[in-house]
Amino acid sequence: MTEAYIYDACRTPRGKGRPDGALHEVTSLALSARLLNAVKDRNGLDGHAVEDVIWGNVTQVAEQGGCLARSAVLMSDLDQSIPGLSINRFCASGLEAVNLAANQVKAGAGRAYIAGGVEMMGRVAMGSDGAAIAVDPALAMKSYFVPQGISADIIATEYGFGRDDVDALAVESQRRAAEAWADNRFARSIVPVTDQNGLPILARDEYMRPSTDMQSLGALKPSFKDMGEVMPGFDKIALMKYPHLERVEHVHHAGNSSGIVDGAAAVLIGSREFGEAQGLKPRARIRATAKIGTDPTIMLTGPVPVTEKILKDSGMSISDIDLFEVNEAFAAVVLRFMQAFDVSADKVNVNGGAIAMGHPLGATGAIILGTLLDEMERRDLSTGLATLCIASGMGAATIIERV
Repeated sequence: MTEAYIYDACRTPRGKGRPDGALHEVTSLALSARLLNAVKDRNGLDGHAVEDVIWGNVTQVAEQGGCLARSAVLMSDLDQSIPGLSINRFCASGLEAVNLAANQVKAGAGRAYIAGGVEMMGRVAMGSDGAAIAVDPALAMKSYFVPQGISADIIATEYGFGRDDVDALAVESQRRAAEAWADNRFARSIVPVTDQNGLPILARDEYMRPSTDMQSLGALKPSFKDMGEVMPGFDKIALMKYPHLERVEHVHHAGNSSGIVDGAAAVLIGSREFGEAQGLKPRARIRATAKIGTDPTIMLTGPVPVTEKILKDSGMSISDIDLFEVNEAFAAVVLRFMQAFDVSADKVNVNGGAIAMGHPLGATGAIILGTLLDEMERRDLSTGLATLCIASGMGAATIIERV
């Protein structure tokens, strides 16, 4: 089987996902096309050099609807002969785009792909596309549906993470992100966003709050307590599924949950022959990919079973992995991953994560994969794993190995 390699990974800075955010006037289409052009220009590619563009975006309505991937190709400098595929695996869409591209390269279905994703959360509101699991009573009742914030609090309750635990992880995420930016660790990957006149719009992740400390977080009220305990009373649904719990402890809030932001990311995936033809040196081999379904009520525990699956499929153990990126959808997700595998915090999200810098849903998977690769190169490490929890109860993971 042909091997699939990463030749490049880049991303935009993440802007605050609200009307006063720096990227609010930039469309999903424009930001996507900018990333496609960046991959083309950074690697000296001909416009027809890749087989396809596989692009993740979660809320596929309005400007993010209508096969945004194909629209982005037509808006970019790529040749019109390149098609485009938009995919949605919720929060893992960007990583799943990479995994799909890699597996097609491995199968011989094309020598190269651009994969990644976008989400302009300040322009296209999360949840505005509707979701059967939330709005269809038949499925909501069958699956014991609760919102993600409640799910995160169930994880904290089930696995013993208190308010201080989740807040401490959030403070550390902010500290690490600020340190990484100060040390220019994202310099290789960042593609600054400019306007049509070339004037700067955003060159740095905008959401960060480096002054965050335990005291400031301690003043925040739990975000999901009222919807859990009062109206509509989702805790009762959760406890029907988890009757061994006495109650749900509500510990998550805006400060220890992922930020709503705008952003895009892209990864150039290709075979060895593609790299040789283009004069490009591979940075890493995509060693394995995996996805899995999990309980839809607790919903966000997917990184644990999908990591178990990818390790088993690869004949590896957790000790074979040098560095981890576990998306910080909520603090308890990362704490549960480290608890399950007894992994040191020194190996997980070492440059901060989505709590500090934000989670542009369709792009995040590609972002954390690029961050993982950059840091593996900086530390001269061999093997890394990126994983995300996913809405409705799923998990996705990718193992990369430097070459």
